[in-house]
Amino acid sequence: MASLDIQGFSYDDRADVLPGLLVALADCGGWVLDRKTLNASLVELRLEVQLRSILELYGSIVAAGLELTRSSHMTLTDLCTCRRNITNAIDLGQVVTIRMQVSFLEEVTLHSVLEAGRVPA
Repeated sequence: MASLDIQGFSYDDRADVLPGLLVALADCGGWVLDRKTLNASLVELRLEVQLRSILELYGSIVAAGLELTRSSHMTLTDLCTCRRNITNAIDLGQVVTIRMQVSFLEEVTLHSVLEAGRVPA
């Protein structure tokens, strides 16, 4: 299977969301291969999960408090649809590799958004 890229974000505190997300990923059978802090508000996780557990993974991500981007929802929905139509146990055992970027936006305020969009005169 190919590698997937998904993006999510949360307005909640990173110290609350990240541990819950890691537990949720492990509970649905996912393996976290790598975890990188790219900056103060962005974390990247590389994980693997068997195709048979993709629906549980999707639910775990959302239940952990992450909001997913539209394209990420579509990617995971497509994979869930594929999983539903596969009945062969060998195919269900395929491992899916996912790169997930999680942005923590608890520091984002209306003022910071407006300042970021300001063009110098």
